[in-house]
Amino acid sequence: MARAPFELAGTRVSPGSRAQIDVPVAKLYTHAPLHIPVEVVHGRQNGPVLLVCGAIHGDEINGVEIVRRLLRSKAIRPLRGTLIAVPIVNVFGFVQHTRYLPDRRDLNRCFPGSEAGSLGSRVAALFREQIVDQATHIIDLHTGAIHRTNLPQIRAQLVTDSETNAMATAFGAPVILNAELREGSIRHYAQTRGVPVLTYEAGEALRFDEWAIAPGVRGILRVMRTLGMLSADRRRRTPRPAEVAEGSSWARAPIDGILRPKVRLGARVASGEVLGLVADPFGNAEGEVKANADGIVIGMSNLPLANEGEALFHVARFEAIEEAENAVESFQSRFDTGFEPA
Repeated sequence: MARAPFELAGTRVSPGSRAQIDVPVAKLYTHAPLHIPVEVVHGRQNGPVLLVCGAIHGDEINGVEIVRRLLRSKAIRPLRGTLIAVPIVNVFGFVQHTRYLPDRRDLNRCFPGSEAGSLGSRVAALFREQIVDQATHIIDLHTGAIHRTNLPQIRAQLVTDSETNAMATAFGAPVILNAELREGSIRHYAQTRGVPVLTYEAGEALRFDEWAIAPGVRGILRVMRTLGMLSADRRRRTPRPAEVAEGSSWARAPIDGILRPKVRLGARVASGEVLGLVADPFGNAEGEVKANADGIVIGMSNLPLANEGEALFHVARFEAIEEAENAVESFQSRFDTGFEPA
């Protein structure tokens, strides 16, 4: 029996074909229409429906390039199942180079949304109804916030022997964070309804970081192979298994001033170790930013200017710290992160 066409926003995509669809979302003050761009790749054979989406925060653009490369990859030609690729969810923020919607709401705190709510709630409801609710699996692409960068990492709610665990392990990021669900996020909405979701965090907002983009594309393809959407590729080596972090915390600025980091992204640090120095412009007053636990630096500020209490270094804690360090070093040997201590 032939597979049925896939329908999205009134467009039917036949088996063995692909289509680009503009989903109407709103209008600007000028009455110019805005659309969420979507590409559907509908395989001839049955399989999962995987949603891969980027820029739900409008300034997190590494995901846009990851989606573009995924769609151009020859590897997805013999696809089983269906791929829904959305490079830009928050089109308002993307146009304005900002994380938020025009009403300053975070779209990733607005799910499931409401057709009668705020702008954020309405956009979330439309995206959910038209796209999210059709997916059986989701990979949500993110970066660090503005002026912060993240080591490539997977964030997911891990449950023993779950499909989410299998996806997280297959992705091949050097670090996995067993992250609690945040109410209003796409991950919270989908996961509480039994849909496995991965959040991939890597790089910095408003930047293209090759060391974040290339592993993102490869990771998605690995997940698709694990889900049976693509055939196994025995030519590629299996990445070193990621270590699951027990938790994480931020080391914060002790005073107002200018930051001089002393460690790089991905560094192994010890509790009490000096991660950076914050000093006034003359150097008369100086404070040490210290790690509050043994761990790996998985995120850090790129902006030298710091206010007292500002989060500067994100340190993840691991039971097997040496294994985590080896996983990060293995990743960095293949992808130059470009971060060196001052």
